[in-house]
Amino acid sequence: MKAIIFCRVSSKEQEVEGFSLAAQKKLLIDYVLREKLELVKVFSISETAKDKRQRENFDRMLEYARKNNVSSIVCEKVDRLTRNLKDAVKINAWLDENSERQAHFVKENVVIDSASKSNEKFIWNIKISVAQYYVDNLSEEVKKGQAQKIRDGWLPTKPPVGYKTIGEQGHKIHVIDEQKAPLVRRMFELYSTGEWSLKRLTEKLAEEGLRGYVGNKLVKSRIHQLLSDPFYIGKMRWSNEIYEGKHDPLIDIELFKKVQYTLKSKTTPKYRKHFFLLQGLIKCASCEGRITWEVQKEIVYGHCNHYRACEQKTWSKEKEVIAQLAQSLGNLQLDSLLVEWIRNVLKEAHIEETEYNDVAISELNKSLGRMQKRMDNLYQDKLDELISKEKYDAMFKQFSIEKEEITQAIQKHSQSSTKYQELGVNLYEISQRAEELFNKAERDDKRKLISLVFDSLTLDEGKLEYKLTAPFNLLSEVVNEVKSSKVKKQAVLTAKIFEPTKKLDYSTQSSFLYPELKTKLLREDSNL
Repeated sequence: MKAIIFCRVSSKEQEVEGFSLAAQKKLLIDYVLREKLELVKVFSISETAKDKRQRENFDRMLEYARKNNVSSIVCEKVDRLTRNLKDAVKINAWLDENSERQAHFVKENVVIDSASKSNEKFIWNIKISVAQYYVDNLSEEVKKGQAQKIRDGWLPTKPPVGYKTIGEQGHKIHVIDEQKAPLVRRMFELYSTGEWSLKRLTEKLAEEGLRGYVGNKLVKSRIHQLLSDPFYIGKMRWSNEIYEGKHDPLIDIELFKKVQYTLKSKTTPKYRKHFFLLQGLIKCASCEGRITWEVQKEIVYGHCNHYRACEQKTWSKEKEVIAQLAQSLGNLQLDSLLVEWIRNVLKEAHIEETEYNDVAISELNKSLGRMQKRMDNLYQDKLDELISKEKYDAMFKQFSIEKEEITQAIQKHSQSSTKYQELGVNLYEISQRAEELFNKAERDDKRKLISLVFDSLTLDEGKLEYKLTAPFNLLSEVVNEVKSSKVKKQAVLTAKIFEPTKKLDYSTQSSFLYPELKTKLLREDSNL
């Protein structure tokens, strides 16, 4: 009679205690030889296999038995063969199909077939139910442990790429992986610019060496998941709920928000073989359709696509439009003495705001301490069974939200003392070399600078028209007034430059790019 062996180990502890797949296999082979069965195949399921993989192996084993006229399935015990009632139904169906078929359970000294007596089948069914109970109970314990881990502030599973797990069993925590963290930060920074499609970003990260835990390349769908994962800002997503984590954030919340906006944006670039410098940045002045760019006889031209009614006929050469852009950037330049004065004014500003922020941070820290004490007391009440699990979960969620709001307020006040000063300084420093930087920059940085300075760009029969973003529009007004009236009095300049700058929103996409562009484009300027 043909026989197959089915081995299963369900936990690492079982392997340690001597129930390894190799030990099972030896025991079962000895049994097959002793019973003079013809061994045709061995199936094994390791504890590392996921539930889906285990089900697939089980179904594959039964399919093989049917196709190859196997009469005997040999395994160690009932719970090694069936772990739930659904599997048991499949085994019973297989046995009932042919009176010669048997299931052998070596350690229990039991053989089941379609002709087994009622008491034997009763014992068989009891053991199946016990196996089902074991699995259900194990699942409950795992979920209970995971819930506690989440409440303690740690993710119960592997963290995303950029983190690693340390610690002993039951006390594992997640820390930043210093080798992969820089590449993960770069992934967020690149995508936040809005200049990278997911496919192009995936290829770029693969070239730079970002890999998964086992060295595999990350596919586009995985990159999308990572960019959406709040774990990188110190939070955890579990069962569609967001929890506060105790691990260190890898990126700041402003960058994360910017990436989420870009992921949902309809204007995020799709993958293209040719991605031109001005692609998607300029509209037709007549119909407001996007200017299309294409290559004709090795020259790049831009023209209206005429999807709407439009009379524009001009095909503009890319290099001529770029020259107009550069000239517009050059118009922002002030004389060096005025720039130096502006820089000093901004660096000395916001003394009152700094003092206000210090007081606010002190009060918020007191509130944060009180909130943490409430959460600690709440947890102790749960341990002492003074409140129900439902009430604990509801109150813990509410406290977590309030704690997050306080934490964000502290971060906002901590940063605001210097942000506006940095914003103004970076704005003026970049503006004074905007044309030169534009001409020297790589394609992606050129696009960043265009998005930073220009709110809108249109082409009207080859002539470039534009509107500046709020901060650069402010600067343009100052430049025009200084050039026309030669006014350089401190009172006038403070009113024209300093006060409006205080009202600019540092959290906007364009202002976020100031420090990045300053570092990258001005790093060789020893005067800054």
